[in-house]
Amino acid sequence: MSDAIKHECGIALVRLLKPIQFYREKYGSAFYGINKMYLLMEKQHNRGQDGAGFASLKFDVKPGTRYISRIRSIDQQPIQDVFAKINNRLSTVIQENPDKIDDLNWQMENMPYMGNVFLGHVRYGTFGKNSIESVHPFLRQNNWKHKNLIVAGNFNMTNSYEILQELIEIGQHPKENTDTVTILEKIGHFLDDEVLDLYYKFKQQGISKKDASPLIGQELNIQKILNRASKNWDGGYAMAGLIGHGDAFVLRDPSGIRPAYYYHDDEVVVVASERPVIQTVFNAEIDEVKELDRAHALIIKKDGKVTVEQVMNQLPNKACSFERIYFSRGSDASIYEERKNLGKFIFPKILQHIDNDINNTVFSYIPNTAETSFYGVSEAAEDYLNKHKLKTILEGNKNISAKKLSEILSERPRIEKIAIKDAKLRTFIADDNSRDDLVAHVYDITYGVVKPTDNLVIIDDSIVRGTTLKKSIIKILDRLNPKKIVVVSSAPQIRYPDCYGIDMAKLEEFIAFRATLALLKENNQYHLIEEIYEKCIDNLNNDHPENYVKEMYAPFTAEQISDKIAQLLRTEDINAEVEIIYQSIDNLHKACPDNPGDWYFTGNYPTKGGMKVVNKAFMNFYEGKKERAY
Repeated sequence: MSDAIKHECGIALVRLLKPIQFYREKYGSAFYGINKMYLLMEKQHNRGQDGAGFASLKFDVKPGTRYISRIRSIDQQPIQDVFAKINNRLSTVIQENPDKIDDLNWQMENMPYMGNVFLGHVRYGTFGKNSIESVHPFLRQNNWKHKNLIVAGNFNMTNSYEILQELIEIGQHPKENTDTVTILEKIGHFLDDEVLDLYYKFKQQGISKKDASPLIGQELNIQKILNRASKNWDGGYAMAGLIGHGDAFVLRDPSGIRPAYYYHDDEVVVVASERPVIQTVFNAEIDEVKELDRAHALIIKKDGKVTVEQVMNQLPNKACSFERIYFSRGSDASIYEERKNLGKFIFPKILQHIDNDINNTVFSYIPNTAETSFYGVSEAAEDYLNKHKLKTILEGNKNISAKKLSEILSERPRIEKIAIKDAKLRTFIADDNSRDDLVAHVYDITYGVVKPTDNLVIIDDSIVRGTTLKKSIIKILDRLNPKKIVVVSSAPQIRYPDCYGIDMAKLEEFIAFRATLALLKENNQYHLIEEIYEKCIDNLNNDHPENYVKEMYAPFTAEQISDKIAQLLRTEDINAEVEIIYQSIDNLHKACPDNPGDWYFTGNYPTKGGMKVVNKAFMNFYEGKKERAY
């Protein structure tokens, strides 16, 4: 994505099902779980680089012994920082107690970060400051083991204020109004309720408080707790939790917006936000890694029993398509194929924009995340050229010369590495002109491969704001003196904000929105803006909200908006023609059939909260408020 946007978070959970001795004997290390957590988190660093956190939980240690450890970091390389500190702490304890190097029982009692279950999180901040207090896992502490709660998640709630009010109504006084804190307290409240109910149940049976404690852990109904806690949640989420006595869970939202995958054998239970991460770290086959179904929870009891339970009513599947286009690593077998198809399916439109002139067209991509879609374009170009060759040869019958035949067979699409991203340049000079000049040099280009008679086709995975294209990429591509620059987005036009965990919150930042505003003015239809604003005002508290922002795009075709985007991105100093091509919605769904969530493209939000957010975002734009709508 040429425009950097912060997005997503990643979760990792490892539950060891055997005693520590087993892992040391089989894998040579008592720190097997910690090592696997490091790999799971590092291989998901694409999902979050603002912060990282790690928590561990020990079973059955003596009272008065620390059984929960947590460490978080907002260092420049937070994952490495977390595990460097863990390693240093473990090494120090071993050095101070050399006689205990083989005593696993002593180590489990006395060494921090060792444990039976581990929870990790990598974070991109979509809201608030990047402070250590914002980094997961979050911890809710209590002297009762069963009431200790650790939560980490990949989520945004559209109605965190309403959830806060519910907590206040039941007598709580949350310390912050953030969705993470409110969710933690919401689960915690019903966890407390369940523990108390079981306590009184065993008390009536004449069981002592001490003897009741393990029985409470055995009978604690995690499904019931999550069901009661999540009744009024509105958002996209994949969250994981640990309960102090040893139970663990992972919960996915009813629309399946945020992803979660798990693997289970007789040694471990593993959860991560991406499937190939688990495959690589645990050498698992693709069919052994399961996707957690929407509205369901993976529940791991302290005794090792693993179940998948439905917690809420399912909504239609709206798994995020942006996961497939950009966010997740492309090493997943399905995602790799889907990204190639995004390139293949847009190729016919590329042909139209270059007048079928393959011989005088250079194909490339920018940035690196668009590489897989570029392979799809390349294959489609090869197929097209091969059919063209065959047709030319057949039309020549027996009269075609060996030289001509050799020329035809030697034709290949002109595929080049045109743009190379330089080391990250710091825009340290304050004034705008100097900063823009520095931004324009973020990419280097390959000279000598583009002729003045050539079209230059550049594949991008998505075009959000267009800022980098306008200030940098198109300018540097124009230095190669092509006849035409065609920028191709493998994703459709981004027209609406996201409110489920991606940092795309303000309408006016989208180049498609700005282009449509320009078209409305040119066509004397700008009055629609005020009409839409009035509808948003009138329906602010509607229980069945509609997306009224769709009405501003309705007068124009996608091609008209794309053409206007090209005009907005082409500055006066550009010599080449500039054209912009976007993927169609139909081809997006054809390429990514199992991830139909497309609200940022279509405005079809999967939850009521999403509909409210888009209308509120429009009101913020109209009123000139530079703030989020959720």
